[in-house]
Amino acid sequence: MNAAPGAAGVATGVRVAAQALTHRYGARIALQPVDFEAVGPGVMAVTGENGSGKSTLLRIVAGLLRPAGGRLALHVAGGDVPAIARFRHVGLATPELQFYEEFTARENLGFAAEARVLDHPEATAEHALCDGALQPRGADRVAAYSSGMKQRLRLAFAVLHQPAVVLLDEPGSHLDEAGRTAVRQITQRIAHERLVLLATNDPREMDLAGTRIELRGRGLGDPS
Repeated sequence: MNAAPGAAGVATGVRVAAQALTHRYGARIALQPVDFEAVGPGVMAVTGENGSGKSTLLRIVAGLLRPAGGRLALHVAGGDVPAIARFRHVGLATPELQFYEEFTARENLGFAAEARVLDHPEATAEHALCDGALQPRGADRVAAYSSGMKQRLRLAFAVLHQPAVVLLDEPGSHLDEAGRTAVRQITQRIAHERLVLLATNDPREMDLAGTRIELRGRGLGDPS
């Protein structure tokens, strides 16, 4: 899916639905069976104890993990999107996402746009910088970025290709108040046009959500 900078509209006809969805790593339960439905645009919060499977659930939605049981369906514009094609429609911001620190933010995003074979990679990167409220610092090397700015860059990366679904894994974690405020503001703006699944236990981030699901169990801490 090639993205025209600034051309994405409101993500209507977007739906993520799970039925008895579960996952294991070997003998250990990573995600207890869960059922839910999320419709965009808007925010659904995914909450639960540490280890209950919040990150695992987001990775299944993104198509990065195959569930051990149950079903996860993504529908965009009335059509079912198979797991192998979800990278076209889903953006993921996770704490594990790292950048080339010797490159500028603009260069990192431009490289990612080229890797995705997006149209007009330079303009696409510039638009993503705006989405992440980073345009004034786009020419700075990532090595000079604070934790909060790196998190905003992760959000910019997640929406680079104008996806219909954006997955945010604890976006305010380890940030100071100014950083958390910036991330919340960006999330609110993204949610006006897209479906956002927000994995968090922060009550202030939960307040962004119109709906919420709470995962059960302790995930990998539970024996089979």
